[in-house]
Amino acid sequence: MSQPSQTRHVIGLASELPPGSRKLIEIAGRAIGVFHVNGAYYALRNRCPHRGGPLCQGRIRPLVLPVGVTTALLHEREGEILKCPWHQWEFDLKTGQCLVDPHLRVKTYSVVQEGDELVVYV
Repeated sequence: MSQPSQTRHVIGLASELPPGSRKLIEIAGRAIGVFHVNGAYYALRNRCPHRGGPLCQGRIRPLVLPVGVTTALLHEREGEILKCPWHQWEFDLKTGQCLVDPHLRVKTYSVVQEGDELVVYV
């Protein structure tokens, strides 16, 4: 799964990161947040590209969409949207894409469960 230019980093046991939780780590001077969402693992740089805030310390929410012209809202993709604690900008945990400004993206990293271990490739 890793690319030749990526380095393998064991960050702990999968059992230490239950569904719905996160773990903040540092690898090679980079602060990274690792998330366990709906049976999958995601890792993002813990730096908001908007103003440099601690992105991975933000709230995890569903994607909230309007339903027509009414005030009703539709919630999709529960637990897959990360909200920066500084300015509330939202990012997709799967892709790192900013929902407020499609030109911004936060760096993502591959996370793989190998046996009992969780491994991040940087």
